[in-house]
Amino acid sequence: MQTETSNRPNVVFITVDQWRGDLASGQGGWLPTPNLDALAAEATSFAAHYCQAYPCGPARASLLTGLYAHKHRSIQNGTPLDARHRTLFQAARAAGYAPTLFGYTDTTPDPRLLAAADPARGRYEGVAPGLDVGCLLDEAARPWIAHLMAKGIHIPEPWKGRDQVFKLKGFGEPAAFEAEDSETAFLTDRFLAHLATQGSEPFFAHISYIAPHPPFAAARHWLDAIDPRSIPMPKAPYTAGPEHPLLEAYRATLDLKSFAPNISGSPHTASPEVIRTIRHAYAALALEVDHHIGRIVGALKAKGVWDDTIFILSGDHGEQLFDHGLLGKLAWFDASAHIPLMIRVPGHAGGRIVREFTEAIDIFPTLVELLALEGDVNLDGRSLTPFLSGTPAEWRDAVHWSHDFRNLRDRTYERHLGIPSSLANLHVVRTAEFKYVHFQTLPPLLYHLGEVPNETTDRSNDPTMLRYLAEGIVRLLNHRLRHENEELSCLQAVAGRLYGSRQDASPSR
Repeated sequence: MQTETSNRPNVVFITVDQWRGDLASGQGGWLPTPNLDALAAEATSFAAHYCQAYPCGPARASLLTGLYAHKHRSIQNGTPLDARHRTLFQAARAAGYAPTLFGYTDTTPDPRLLAAADPARGRYEGVAPGLDVGCLLDEAARPWIAHLMAKGIHIPEPWKGRDQVFKLKGFGEPAAFEAEDSETAFLTDRFLAHLATQGSEPFFAHISYIAPHPPFAAARHWLDAIDPRSIPMPKAPYTAGPEHPLLEAYRATLDLKSFAPNISGSPHTASPEVIRTIRHAYAALALEVDHHIGRIVGALKAKGVWDDTIFILSGDHGEQLFDHGLLGKLAWFDASAHIPLMIRVPGHAGGRIVREFTEAIDIFPTLVELLALEGDVNLDGRSLTPFLSGTPAEWRDAVHWSHDFRNLRDRTYERHLGIPSSLANLHVVRTAEFKYVHFQTLPPLLYHLGEVPNETTDRSNDPTMLRYLAEGIVRLLNHRLRHENEELSCLQAVAGRLYGSRQDASPSR
């Protein structure tokens, strides 16, 4: 463990919520992102980066613990994170950093450590262990709403959080606040004020932006900054026909009111005008994030600490954005799982683009290596540091993720599908050539990505595809067997001695 503080780098770790991996212009996307493109020139970009679970809570649980969801089991928003799973912030704190949060982490605390009457037992938006709080912006968004009220924006009581702010305007209208007063701008200002007070001690900041997460509504400045006609329509639009039972359940239950203010209806029947309006608002929110990331990089350079700072930009999960007639992060499609990742490390040349498969769980072990933190026998990810200057001799040829769609409060999908909550989950194996989707009771899915990259043709019943179906099942089984909990099983007591080592437990990948 590193103990000398003077030689430690600073860390700025930024996440953007619901940012698709195919969005930024620097990686072939359709959104102009000048600041991310400038960052890419100094960083290593990972073009095939995927999260391990969604929605927000499970995605961040994997990101922050370095574990697949079948190990941490925080599988839905509100599912507690077992306190025995260490976060990367706890590892950094043990090495002398004081990681500080600006935003949120959606970490539900372990209720076994709380008193029965503790209000935290019923809140899913807790703070990940190991973090100090610089500015907390959960759904209530109280600091931001207080800022808006001070600027003269009337918000009727009772105050219900950020969604209430966006409902002050009609669908498709600019938000009720100016660009300089948006939640993204407010949070950036809070971090920059914190940065201005930093002394010589190395710092670790985690900035977690909610944008471009719903509600899909943006300030006028950012809506005007991008021509809605320049935004392409969904590349995998909804087409009627025989559907998987889970897709049928989504069609019956999803509503636009969960994604944009003052509108309702089914996403898969939305008009082209509604689709373009929502995609325009999403693009405006993302463009705004790009601007404020540029502010942060500029401030680090102006303060003279850029050359001593590791800068990581990633996300929690993607967004369907009407691909396959869906909105949100759900089902098994790449649009929900493909996310951005850029890592800038002083002393390493920028402009590299890595096209090998990488996973959100790789960030924790990467920081273990870069910061000389104490490792963890159960980390499932692999350090990405070899990619900063070359390509490792051996690397994974597939990515894995899972999605649990249970709802313990309303049992929405359980009732629709006639299955218990314990079976309301899916597991994905994705290679460059195919994607296999496994359910415990529902029909499997198989896509030949080499033939139809947009995941529109299920080939699971095609006899010519049987080898891919079998390979997917074997890969999934081996994946689960390879990533077991090894906290104590790597040790064995025999004849008065303890044999083995925690270091021996790391699986060969």
